[in-house]
Amino acid sequence: MNAPGGVLSVARRLWPEVWTHRRRVGVALAFLVAAKLAAIGVPLLLKQLVDTLDRTPAPLAVPLGLLVGYGALRLATTLFQELRQVVFARVLARTSRQLTLRAFEHLHALSLRFHLGRRTGAVARDVERGMTAVSDLLDWTLYTILPTLLEVTLVCSFLIVRYDWTFALITLSTLGAYIAFTFAVTEWRIRYYRAAKDSDTEANARAVDSLLNYETVKYFGNEQHELRRYDASLIGYENATVKSLKTLALLNVGQSAIVGIGLTLLLWRAAAGVVAGTMSLGDLVLVNAFLLQLSVPLNYLGMVYREVKQALVNIERMFELIAEPQEVGDVPGAPPLAVRGAEVRFEHVDFAYDAARPILHDVDFTIPAGHTVAVVGTSGAGKSTLARLLFRFYDPTGGRITIDGQDIRAVGQDSLRRAIGIVPQDTVLFNDSIYYNIAYGRPDATREEVVAAARSAHIHDFVASLPDGYDTAVGERGLKLSGGEKQRVAIARTVLKNPSILVFDEATSALDTRTEKSIQAELAAIARERTTLIIAHRLSTIVHADRIIVLDHGRIVESGSHAELLARGGRYAQLWALQQRERDSALPA
Repeated sequence: MNAPGGVLSVARRLWPEVWTHRRRVGVALAFLVAAKLAAIGVPLLLKQLVDTLDRTPAPLAVPLGLLVGYGALRLATTLFQELRQVVFARVLARTSRQLTLRAFEHLHALSLRFHLGRRTGAVARDVERGMTAVSDLLDWTLYTILPTLLEVTLVCSFLIVRYDWTFALITLSTLGAYIAFTFAVTEWRIRYYRAAKDSDTEANARAVDSLLNYETVKYFGNEQHELRRYDASLIGYENATVKSLKTLALLNVGQSAIVGIGLTLLLWRAAAGVVAGTMSLGDLVLVNAFLLQLSVPLNYLGMVYREVKQALVNIERMFELIAEPQEVGDVPGAPPLAVRGAEVRFEHVDFAYDAARPILHDVDFTIPAGHTVAVVGTSGAGKSTLARLLFRFYDPTGGRITIDGQDIRAVGQDSLRRAIGIVPQDTVLFNDSIYYNIAYGRPDATREEVVAAARSAHIHDFVASLPDGYDTAVGERGLKLSGGEKQRVAIARTVLKNPSILVFDEATSALDTRTEKSIQAELAAIARERTTLIIAHRLSTIVHADRIIVLDHGRIVESGSHAELLARGGRYAQLWALQQRERDSALPA
């Protein structure tokens, strides 16, 4: 974001958000101009006061009036600045909030492909820093840089009109040298800031990833390995930060030297004017006050430029997330899905995650309304891909999927996903209460409906026996619950959602046989009279399906009922025999 085009790009993105608050911005700018005019009026009034006292003694009322005016202008400067802050505070906070919310919304709208490749800690850190940077950038740009330039312009104009042109020349030369030096050194320093932020992001991503996989770290005793990986990122952050602070010291010394030289030259010219009789003592005080008054925002302007450059780096990262292309989107004006019987059809569907890796080939089958169809096959056959396509996590590369004759690519994704409920193999819960996780199926449900869903999933008695009941925290990803308990929470959540179409994606394959049998009955109960797609690994769980489809390397090789497929003696019969032998060998002798 160092190039002017990058700055303008950020400005174009921010301007529509700021423009929605144009009345507040206008009022704040008016207070800002008033504050600067009052600030410039202070040295002018001080000059009048000094000149009045330097002449023949004046009536007490004259200097007293000037003193009161001087105090009033000082107060007005602070008052208008604070009023500007009060009026503009809402613009800063809301613009930052709206852009952060847009980034969060866009992250949820991105395809599964993006989220499978993301690093959660890094993304979260980029959004967090971007949120802060938006507010800082607006405040510094509109109400620090512009006011300082306004003040410099007014002071230089006054010096040219009122005094020798050399005063304005020295002031502008000092300002030009100061800005050129600040820009040059800051451009050099920004590489260290970028390196520090990159290392910070990398360290945060590694820390989050390690903590999320706490059990795996413990299983393999790799605590020291994780520390070394984390420290490698922290070392990079440390080195970049040290270099950044060293170069900052150089920048500050150079800025102070330029301002000091400019102040010395201007005071020399003013003192020469007093000696020559062309300037009064009041003029000397005025020039000195102007210079001292300008030196403060000049020093501050250098810091602000550094911070603006750093803020642009952070905002760039957040805008890159917002600009990430949305692979799966709704067509303009997409109507909601109209569910009548919930018949699902896969019509000659092809799919590949990338051109070199085809997954599904001409998959064609129908799940009649209210029927259950199971899909089986070896690992990598493409079973779970069917569920991802039905949810529109991806779109088919060939063919189409319809629900009651409606191509799911032509309807709104929200309505599509409201019509489908899933019980996945690996249920990941939010780090909240059991009640929250069940109610997630329909957040507006009443407590009675949540409890009824828990009863349907046969988890109510277990929850009621806990000291905190439904308020019991489940821990990160639900790790405080057993596999069977998590699956029952997932079933209750799906029951509460009350979808027309159900997907069981190997929902019991990770459970022991005893728990699996108890949960199978619950799954069968909620699937009754619903259109159901079962993706299964254990064939014993789908023998009662209306139809079983056998996938092999992404192609349908067999289809029929359990009895029909066994009678054919084909691929399904081979899988069945293999699993029966594995079951028998696992039984105690």
